[in-house]
Amino acid sequence: MSTQIAVRLTEDELAALDWIVVRCDYPSRADGVRAAITALAERLRAEAVSHAIIDGYRRHPETPAELAEAERSTRDAIAEEPWERWW
Repeated sequence: MSTQIAVRLTEDELAALDWIVVRCDYPSRADGVRAAITALAERLRAEAVSHAIIDGYRRHPETPAELAEAERSTRDAIAEEPWERWW
């Protein structure tokens, strides 16, 4: 099911929409609008997850032991990397 809505756009907004349609090769303005709404919703969801993670670390920061283990693990991973392959 879909619902049709009416939206008034300024000339600049319409030009931006037309640019999106051409740039992304959408078949119509409506497809461009739907894609833009989807992209914005995905970005806002990702931001919400990021903020939740940050808030969680603020409420329960890593212990010194956890930070030391993370540093050790990172150093081990770097040491195990076959760097000669990349040079």
